Amino acid sequence: MFGLRVRRGALVLTLALACPAAAAMGAGQASAQQAPAGSKANLLATGKSLFEDQRYEESIQTLSAALLTPGASKEERIEIYRYLAYNYITLSQTDEAEAAVRGLYCIDPDFTLAATESPRFRDFFAATKKKWEDEGRPGLVTEAVPVQPVTLKHVSPAQWQKDHEIDLSGQLDDPGHRVAGVEVKYRTGSQGKFTSLAARLRNGRFRAVLPAPAVQPPLVEYYIEAQDAGGLPVALRGDASAPLRIAVPNPEAGGNLFASPWFWAGSAAVVGGVVAAILLSTKSSSSPSQQQGAPTSHVVVVIGP
Repeated sequence: MFGLRVRRGALVLTLALACPAAAAMGAGQASAQQAPAGSKANLLATGKSLFEDQRYEESIQTLSAALLTPGASKEERIEIYRYLAYNYITLSQTDEAEAAVRGLYCIDPDFTLAATESPRFRDFFAATKKKWEDEGRPGLVTEAVPVQPVTLKHVSPAQWQKDHEIDLSGQLDDPGHRVAGVEVKYRTGSQGKFTSLAARLRNGRFRAVLPAPAVQPPLVEYYIEAQDAGGLPVALRGDASAPLRIAVPNPEAGGNLFASPWFWAGSAAVVGGVVAAILLSTKSSSSPSQQQGAPTSHVVVVIGP
């Protein structure tokens, strides 16, 4: 979303893809991969709040998740596109802003911003609507039309070593050829905004490498977003409200296997079926030859069923 830029000539293609998708999502016809943790209303409210707090990139990430959540009403989709446009206009990402505004007018060609809105927003919406109408209103939705969903397949690693790159890859099932790019959004830990990383996309497969400095204890969070030609999301694996997680153990917490909390955490999970015993025996002999040596001690650790 942040790394993509679309040429002016590609905007018609963008709307041809984005507008029917918006209508279909409103009817609940979204990909099975798109399942954020929060409800549509909660994601929309959070996206608005983040915009008001001037956290524009985080607002875009949250609204993108809302856009792909099935079951939205027409009014909710309009609000999502409106605030996506506000964010992009504020960030001077003109092409993405125009795609969002056109997506809004595709589902409500009579929409008008309130007179109390910023003149910057009103002027941009008006100019974009005029261009859209001059082009013959491409992508205008008159009824809910079926759209071929995009399926994003990816297996997340459970654990990774500190300060080592993480190679992420997966596959796209895109029968409608809607996907123009794939981005991985990642962060160290569970707080703060996500950093965007463009993935390499070829023949339906994508690959991205998370940089080693970002791989730090206790974990790395990320999600994957497939985008259309206008930078709008069409499929997700994870999202900003429910990202995927990779555990990153801290090697400085212990120097060996038995000192590692990861070992004992795993052992605790099966404690009901494990018996641990420490047997200490001291052997000494009364024979003169053995009495000349020091007593011997044997410590045996038995871990087993």
